[in-house]
Amino acid sequence: MLYPEINEARSIIDLSGAWNFRLDDGKHGEGYAESAFIDNGTLMAVPASYNDLKEEPEYRSHCGWAYYKRTFIIPNSLVKERQVLRFDAVTHYAKIYLDGKLILEHKGGFLPFEIDITGKVERGKETELIVAVDNRINHSTLPMGNEEGTAFFGSDNADVPSVIAAKKWRKPVNLPNFDFFNYAGINRPVRIYTTPVNYISDVTITTEIDGKDGLISYALETVGEGTASIEIKDKSGKTVASSEGESGKLRITDAKFWWPYPGEPYLYKAVMKFGEDTYSLDVGIRTVGVKGIQFLINGKPFYFKGFGKHEDSAIHGRGFDFVLDMKDISMIHWMGANSFRTSHYPYAEEMYQLCDREGIVIIDETPAVGIGGTSEDIYKIGRFREHHEDVIKDLIARDKNHPSVVMWSMGNEPDVVTAPDSAYDYWHSLYLFTKSLDPGKRPVTFVCNQNNYERDRITREMDVVCINRYYGWYNLSGDMEAAVYALNLELDFWEKQEKPVIMTEYGADTLPGFHLSSPEMFSEEFQVLYYDTINKEFDKRAFMIGEHPWNFADFNTIQGPMRADGNRKGLLTRDRRPKMAAHYFRKRWNEIPDFDYKK
Repeated sequence: MLYPEINEARSIIDLSGAWNFRLDDGKHGEGYAESAFIDNGTLMAVPASYNDLKEEPEYRSHCGWAYYKRTFIIPNSLVKERQVLRFDAVTHYAKIYLDGKLILEHKGGFLPFEIDITGKVERGKETELIVAVDNRINHSTLPMGNEEGTAFFGSDNADVPSVIAAKKWRKPVNLPNFDFFNYAGINRPVRIYTTPVNYISDVTITTEIDGKDGLISYALETVGEGTASIEIKDKSGKTVASSEGESGKLRITDAKFWWPYPGEPYLYKAVMKFGEDTYSLDVGIRTVGVKGIQFLINGKPFYFKGFGKHEDSAIHGRGFDFVLDMKDISMIHWMGANSFRTSHYPYAEEMYQLCDREGIVIIDETPAVGIGGTSEDIYKIGRFREHHEDVIKDLIARDKNHPSVVMWSMGNEPDVVTAPDSAYDYWHSLYLFTKSLDPGKRPVTFVCNQNNYERDRITREMDVVCINRYYGWYNLSGDMEAAVYALNLELDFWEKQEKPVIMTEYGADTLPGFHLSSPEMFSEEFQVLYYDTINKEFDKRAFMIGEHPWNFADFNTIQGPMRADGNRKGLLTRDRRPKMAAHYFRKRWNEIPDFDYKK
């Protein structure tokens, strides 16, 4: 799916702003409310999560349907063009109505979807657009919610009669099996974009390196009649290669390659034409792959320095915030980092575009987080496989052309030891499925939680082993000497697998400004001690090819006895102020090269 752009052939109508909004009152059908009902509600910002934009607690804790409404007019100048209504993300299930008629349904809260509305809109007339949003999570959704029992890091004391009775009495609530807040709503922009009647519907670009030359393979998907062509332009606007036809391979002599920052993330511009339509795309010439215990970018061993991260900020929630994205890129550079994982869902496309330009490497992750949370075999009782495949297809279709994306993560911290055979069958088949979809042949992984790694049959088979470990925090709490002993026992196991390993999460909750002369848990001093102690063990192991502390910044979570004002493991506060650990990593990472760190 192509990102909307404005050029001589295409235009965009931005529907951001104040929409009429109302939470469901329990009296309406599944996903529909009449216009008058919504008009008697309130105003809501789009794009944004609705949870923190009102002071009434029902917005924060809402579980179920909510309704947005606005009107729009297609300008006369665009009536003869093809018109497409596009949503960048609606969390988690959406029903779209034009003038009261259901035209589209979509499941999944972190990827775009669209519908051609040409001929569905009357010329010169205001059209009513209603979006119904369902934020409920269960065993069929990604991320996953618990259908019975407790929320993440909570306890319902299920054997207490009064608690059992209260659970049956209370109104419906979301019980997330994940440790971040279930922000919902129209979280990313809504736009109408236009194209000519004959148009380019998709573009696939892959790159290779041949000595000093760059090879660019391209394939256009088109609709209608016309002649296709492509030009590759350098940064000065000079055409360095061109071709006719809807597919082919171009050679750029003495090419400039895309390198992670502080190298030059050089981008060429591919300009494609088909009939009257035109579309442009940034192209970074680079290769990625795994060889032995090394992860290679452009044939050189790369070391991942970065973070697990979240789309999370005050007031916006998970709503798109370009200003915050710019600030985050700046802080990533400031700390000497070169990468992050989109934990635990695909981010807004604008962030990937920034990373292409700024040279930040991305591990691109689906929202398949929380698969587990039951004593039964989740792979037999769950209802999520088809949805999981759809999400992977849509993720790769959206992000396949970004040079910043170097690896796909199929999910985060699934249960793979309660039913190890079922888990193996599920993830192995999904691994093969993911590999088959990517024209760029990127490595594929998923991220493993702290488990019985000897019983875990599947993690060791990933192209890159990605593990989340909290020795010294959730277990062996505060005892760093014992934590190091346990960590090294496990690292001995992974060394025998002869695979590259990234520690994709490790960390300690830290209250900003809480200082102790003798480092203990929750103090800034302990956070630094924790990381320094663990990192020294990574430095001794050649197969450890990356460190992603958890987390980039403090973030919001569901309320519970384990969380005070959210998760405090950030190197930065939620408003992006550095803790002592941020200064520690800034010094460390600026001394560690991106390439050839471990030879």
